[in-house]
Amino acid sequence: MSDRYDVLINGGGPVGIGLALELGQRGIRTCVIEKSTEPGPIPKGQNLTQRTCEHFRAWGCEDRVRAAHDIPKGGGIGGMTTYGTLLSDYHYDWLNRAHVNAYYFAANARLPQYATERALRARAAELDCVDTLYGWEGTALAQDDSGVTLTIRDRDTGEARDLRAAYLAGCDGSRSFTREAAGITETRAEHNRLMALVLFTSTELHELLQRYPGKAFYNVLHPDFEGYWQFFGRVDHGRTWFFHAPVPFGTRPENFDFSALLNSAVGQPFAHRIDHIGLWDLRMSLADSYRQGRVFIAGDAAHSHPPYGGFGVNIGFEDARNLGWKLAATLQGWGGPELLDSYEAERRPLFRSTSDDFIERYITDDRAFLETHDPAQDRAAFEAAWSTRNLDADDVLAFEPNYEGSPVIGGEGTPSARGSHSFKARPGHLLPPPGPGNDPAVLAALGTGYAVLGDETLRAEYQAVARTLGIRLTTAPLESAWRDAYQTDALLLRPDRFIAWTAGQSGTPDDVLRCAAGFPKGTP
Repeated sequence: MSDRYDVLINGGGPVGIGLALELGQRGIRTCVIEKSTEPGPIPKGQNLTQRTCEHFRAWGCEDRVRAAHDIPKGGGIGGMTTYGTLLSDYHYDWLNRAHVNAYYFAANARLPQYATERALRARAAELDCVDTLYGWEGTALAQDDSGVTLTIRDRDTGEARDLRAAYLAGCDGSRSFTREAAGITETRAEHNRLMALVLFTSTELHELLQRYPGKAFYNVLHPDFEGYWQFFGRVDHGRTWFFHAPVPFGTRPENFDFSALLNSAVGQPFAHRIDHIGLWDLRMSLADSYRQGRVFIAGDAAHSHPPYGGFGVNIGFEDARNLGWKLAATLQGWGGPELLDSYEAERRPLFRSTSDDFIERYITDDRAFLETHDPAQDRAAFEAAWSTRNLDADDVLAFEPNYEGSPVIGGEGTPSARGSHSFKARPGHLLPPPGPGNDPAVLAALGTGYAVLGDETLRAEYQAVARTLGIRLTTAPLESAWRDAYQTDALLLRPDRFIAWTAGQSGTPDDVLRCAAGFPKGTP
């Protein structure tokens, strides 16, 4: 095993391994350093979006991931919200991501993070360019003009080694060593809440919830908790569960009746066995920068939030996809000097939007509703207000991360998690399937770099510019059915399938390609 690489990844959870897959499949010599020899047992990060499953497809492991955790026929992966207790008569669907399946090339999925990690680790082991050091951790780092040196330590033997690479990515969680060692600060929004995580086993709860078919996670809104959820989720279907809820400060596993809390949240006593109790502080955090020199951070090292809406691991995977191809392009010479700066410019405001427009809004909107409406005081008014809260499809459709206004896309706007789903091709947005049939044929026209779809003359112009700049570019005709669906005669795609340009925009091929690949105008 070498001590010299192109990229070091400190932290081999799902985001770190995902980044390694993106890099390794592009021929980038990569080493992952991960302190845990096996994935952790806590079933977090379960709700996987369609976009995340597209990453798995691109990384050659979608089938393996889906096979890693079976959901019985009819089990479902949808969500719902209830008032007062889990078994309340007041409920509505919530965050059922299947509403947007038609806009992606893969369906959404649900499985515990440890199952996802095992599948990703297995895929990484198949890539010759990727080395993995499980049971090791980073202890010191130093960087200079030509690279980064990371000192690592074997957690069992204490053996120390120095690894060297051109770049280092910290994917080592919310208490990131990499972030602190690189001198990257973070801003926290404290919610002043202590939260409990309870893992438990209960077949009776499964039977009680048969009244809500197709559901896998459940938010309970109770006035006592001021908009903060009591949150149930399935793990092994029909048998094991997790539960999050606010608890009083000073709570410890030995001084609090967690069984009574579970019974109260469900709405009646039920048979269960508690398997694990954990406690955590509810807060939001966002790094003030995603880069310091040759050191980058991604996933929870860059941003973290409570498990409201299942955004965390999905955002982390998109971090990995975005950073991975940009590092590869830079190292292989087909990305310009401004390309790596666009990682922070695109990803940081997108997390800020996720926090403000979705997660924080859920808490404040629910708090306002609970403060205003009470069925014990005015049932008719409560029921009228409750009936207007089923905005499930609206919220799912509104979560559409995009890079409008990115420095490597141009135009107006700011990268945001809030957008709209459409089959029309729009600069800064992800290319969807060409219409609701989910036809994947367009994917075969794309290579590993940039791609231009259009007529023969336009393709030749872009190829000439790409050869001059050394940009990796694939070209293909834009089939008539695709042209009709995308409502454009031509488009330029990035390696992550985000649209960098359409025929409706101004700009010469030289200007457009230079911008998209991070080459300043006028440079040789």
